[in-house]
Amino acid sequence: MSVDEPRGADGSAQGASRGAAAGGWRPTAIGRVSAPLRKQVLDIVRREILDFRLRPGERLIERELMERLGVSRATVREVVVRLESEGLVTTVPQRGAIVTVLTVAEAADIYELRVVLEMLAARRFVERATDEQVRRLRQVYDDLAALSVAPDDTLGMLRAKDAFYAILLEGAASPVLTWTLTGLQSRVRLLRGASLSVPGRAASSLEEIHAIVRSVEARDAEAAAEASATHIRNAARIGLARMSEEPPPADPSR
Repeated sequence: MSVDEPRGADGSAQGASRGAAAGGWRPTAIGRVSAPLRKQVLDIVRREILDFRLRPGERLIERELMERLGVSRATVREVVVRLESEGLVTTVPQRGAIVTVLTVAEAADIYELRVVLEMLAARRFVERATDEQVRRLRQVYDDLAALSVAPDDTLGMLRAKDAFYAILLEGAASPVLTWTLTGLQSRVRLLRGASLSVPGRAASSLEEIHAIVRSVEARDAEAAAEASATHIRNAARIGLARMSEEPPPADPSR
């Protein structure tokens, strides 16, 4: 299928501009860059979800996406299908596509999977990472610690944690492990947002990550694995409690 050019609902560049100026969330304008248009749109909508500008339960209305992003219906539909495969979007009969709302049971299963997978990632990192990768892991931790002085910057901390886990997987040098954890990553990001929003969690999370880094620097694989498990189990305890306390999201059909 050929890549379609950005346009507004009326087929013109002016229409695209008018659509982008509409109310609601305001995605970054798509420029003429080398990346395929569909990838640009996918990256923008994914980022809007992961940065919580599009909230769980919020409808993704096809016409609005077309107008605001200046793309065709075919592109929007392809992007929605891809986001659904990543677990970020759910198609509900009679309602259409919404940003996924994880249930407590689904979140609990994701946390359990993370315990097993990230313990293995920590072990493999200790066994296989270069000294330079260990140094980079420490640097990302230091960046995370610097962000902790502004506890309201949850988004900044989420991005720093993304960088931490990217280096962890790089050093673990396990394509199968990377593929499996990457498949969970988007939903994990949504759960991190829930747990880090709890007062005091950011500070305790930082201490737990520091324990992982210290164990890695000591080249103690079992200690690093146990520190990873402790970090995830604490996140699960707090995140699941927060999810249980919150009222259900508004009916997306309304």
